[in-house]
Amino acid sequence: MCESCFQAHQRLKATRDHRNVLIDKLQAQDVQELIERPVICSQQYHEDQALDFYCEDCKVLICLKCSIVSHNRHLVTDTQKAALEQKMQMAEALAKLKAEILLYDNEIKKQTELKDKNVTEIMNAEKKMTNSVEEWIRELRKHEKKMKQNFREIYEAEQKQHETRLENLELITTQLKSCVERGQGILERNINAEILQTNHTILQRCDELINARKPDRYKSPHLNYLVKKKFDTFDQLLVTKTDSLMCLAECDDSEIGRESNVVVVTRDSGGLQCYQLDDQIKVDILTAEGDHLKTELKDSKDGKYTVTYTPQCVGHHSVEIEVNGQPLTGSPYLVQIRQHHYRFSFKFGLKGNRTREPWISDIAVSDRTGTIAVADARNKRIQLFSSEGKFQVQVKLDGEPYSVAFTDCGDLLTLVPENNNKLHLFSEEGKFIKHICDKHLKKPRHLSIASDGRLIITDHASNEVKVLSSDGNDQLVSMSAPNCDSSPKCTAYHQNKFYVSYLLAHCIKVFDKKGVYIHDIGCEGSNNGQFNCPAGLVIDKWNQLIVCDADNERLQLFTLSGGFLSTLGKEWFNNSPLCAAINLNSDTLFVSSLSRYEIYVFH
Repeated sequence: MCESCFQAHQRLKATRDHRNVLIDKLQAQDVQELIERPVICSQQYHEDQALDFYCEDCKVLICLKCSIVSHNRHLVTDTQKAALEQKMQMAEALAKLKAEILLYDNEIKKQTELKDKNVTEIMNAEKKMTNSVEEWIRELRKHEKKMKQNFREIYEAEQKQHETRLENLELITTQLKSCVERGQGILERNINAEILQTNHTILQRCDELINARKPDRYKSPHLNYLVKKKFDTFDQLLVTKTDSLMCLAECDDSEIGRESNVVVVTRDSGGLQCYQLDDQIKVDILTAEGDHLKTELKDSKDGKYTVTYTPQCVGHHSVEIEVNGQPLTGSPYLVQIRQHHYRFSFKFGLKGNRTREPWISDIAVSDRTGTIAVADARNKRIQLFSSEGKFQVQVKLDGEPYSVAFTDCGDLLTLVPENNNKLHLFSEEGKFIKHICDKHLKKPRHLSIASDGRLIITDHASNEVKVLSSDGNDQLVSMSAPNCDSSPKCTAYHQNKFYVSYLLAHCIKVFDKKGVYIHDIGCEGSNNGQFNCPAGLVIDKWNQLIVCDADNERLQLFTLSGGFLSTLGKEWFNNSPLCAAINLNSDTLFVSSLSRYEIYVFH
């Protein structure tokens, strides 16, 4: 109250006995009394009545008189009871608001994090762009410096050429002028004796100068600066809802040669699958040797991308995945590619009268028809069988066939060393076609044919492997192993590499396409990955190197880089497996042994 109100308060009878306190002397208990004092009814004639009741129907506080006069038939309750009930309702409503506040606080926190993340991404992208541009500028400046040096060298060389020509021309001009001045002086003096004495010399000198070889005029080559391709920038500013850190990938182990999938799912920052038309998905699959596999990307238009690939070799493959230039969490992933296993199918033996004990020196199979050729060296013959092992025809020779191979067109080529190192060419039906004589061979032992038709022959006389043209006339490559005096046994060519077995060196040696030695596979021993007289070898369509480990009485399978995979046939070979051939179309492996006269077939 103000001072005037305080004076009036003191005069009125109704308020004269009220307790009044100065504000600056107000105590805590005074405030509590003020808060807890009864509320008086404002209705006329009810001013002395406290509002002790609550009308549930009207939702208002009332006094005792109000409950009798105005709210007679209403539901009236005690003020304290009604307040307690509404206090609970209010507390429940406030609790809900507090929970809502927590949700909004959490949302504010997340939104702030997204804001900060967005700022970071923009700054990082801008920094990456700046670094890229600066790198391009540095490369361009380096190129500019190099080109300017080239221009300077060309300029100096050309100027030197012109200066040399000018010096020669000026020298000749000086000589001409000197001769003219001398003659002109004699003519002007017009002394008979001098003219007669110098005429011959002057004329002779004039003839020399006139008939002298005139220097050629040096014409500089025309210089142009050609830009074959304009400088293109392949950068892109990508704005997308996809969050690379939230994207997922599914990579399962697979088998060699089997079509396999990698599934990439793009998601937003909330972890929900999303699709953005401009998203850039990159999946790179590398073999254990670091070779890149061919992949095909299928976009389902719903945020799911399927990458299809077909592994061609066994071992761990690395799957590198990027979404919009950012590696996925966990990338690169490792995928294990399992190998195919060969299982024994059947066996068959040689046919015909045996005047001498057979000795299978080599076998070959036609990818076109599946016909199997078996070289029986001791009986100077080749026997042809169907893919089921049924005898078809016998080809008699005038010497011992050491090796056989089928050409791409299905003809049969056999090596007969004792017949002047001639190669005999037959049709698949066994009809003779022609001889191929090779002057490059001295003591050939094994023949194989590359996919491009080249002949690959091991020569024991020179301990070399020789690669000849398909007609045998030209020697294209010659290779020998360094620090090795052992003779090569058998060869195979695949993916621009030569694989050569060495019986006495107990290893497989690998050469590049030019015949340069690269490395060894295996060493002497009986453990996995070791050899005891390795002989025949083939490479199947799964890029598995299959080696006849003769004296260990087994086959061994390797990756092309030399990694050991498995062994095969230990239970079938009681004696040395010597030769092998494979039909790539039917995945059928044929193996012969040293002292038995049978061919073992594996699928």
